[in-house]
Amino acid sequence: MKGLTYRGPEHVEVVDVADPEPPDEFGAVVAVSTAGICGSDLHIYDGHGFSSELGFCLGHEAVGTIAALGDRVTGMAVGDRVLVSAAVGCSTCRYCRAGLVSRCLNAPDIPTVACYGLSPALPGSQAQAVAVPHAVTNLIPIPDSLSDADAVVLSDNAPTAWYGARRARIEPGDTVAVIGLGPVGLMSVQSAFAMGASRVLAVDLVRDRLDAAAAMGAEPVSATDTKAAIRAATGGGVDAVIEAVGADQTIALAIKIARRGGRVSVIGVNQNRAFGVDLLTAQLNELEFAIGLCSVQYELPTLFALVEGGRLRPSEVVTHRMPLSDGAEAYRLFAAREGGVGKILLDPSA
Repeated sequence: MKGLTYRGPEHVEVVDVADPEPPDEFGAVVAVSTAGICGSDLHIYDGHGFSSELGFCLGHEAVGTIAALGDRVTGMAVGDRVLVSAAVGCSTCRYCRAGLVSRCLNAPDIPTVACYGLSPALPGSQAQAVAVPHAVTNLIPIPDSLSDADAVVLSDNAPTAWYGARRARIEPGDTVAVIGLGPVGLMSVQSAFAMGASRVLAVDLVRDRLDAAAAMGAEPVSATDTKAAIRAATGGGVDAVIEAVGADQTIALAIKIARRGGRVSVIGVNQNRAFGVDLLTAQLNELEFAIGLCSVQYELPTLFALVEGGRLRPSEVVTHRMPLSDGAEAYRLFAAREGGVGKILLDPSA
């Protein structure tokens, strides 16, 4: 089959790769109908990945149909339309059984429990098919009412945004800032409004992204001194901040623009093991700080209902649809933030 593989910094290529098989009697293979490129894929693309090995398939966002099942998988059938959760858990520990797969107790011991497309241990879903471990935990049936575009965004971006908004404890009437307006940030704007925020201030340096947030009802902020601009606009800072970039500078900014007694929720991926938190400012301002990784499975029941009720609109963040064969150009375009690019979907059939 064809798969989009990592060949080195800023070098990805579609090549022939081995056809996947169910990892074991509890696994499955999904024929991918639509895959997505996530902002966290750019860490790998830029050469800051989680593995020094080359040649593995990228990607952790996909929808498709079940092509093969292990002998002990129950409640699913070949041909079922499913969402491949970006968060991968086991089927045995107490956290995974509750849907909280990011807390999986077996993750340190099982290389294929964590996420697709980070290394050869669990090849990614930007391919014509993907092997899925622990299928009962990691495959979710998709309601007929949801399009592939909605479902791909629900495989990672929308749940991550909702998780970040939950952890920010957004309440009706709150003023919220969202830092970073890629697909996760834009879904964070939608999530904040769905939770009752009265105002959402949207922070980014890219004009097209600011315009996209404004179309969702947010107030764009693109100033030389973002902290001063937000404090002036809010009379001292926002009630809650969702940080959706993961850079040291934007996390520090999030801490600075929260009001006294405010909340900061970091969902951007940061690989700095020695990040210097301004604890004095946080303590003096009595801030709450939350950071973590989303358990997609835990968030999806709520999100399916919100999408079907029209409260969230995941496909609005999709801007480009490209064939998998143009995967290298798709990554280049996404990394360059050119031409109003937001969410890019890949079609493995082309």
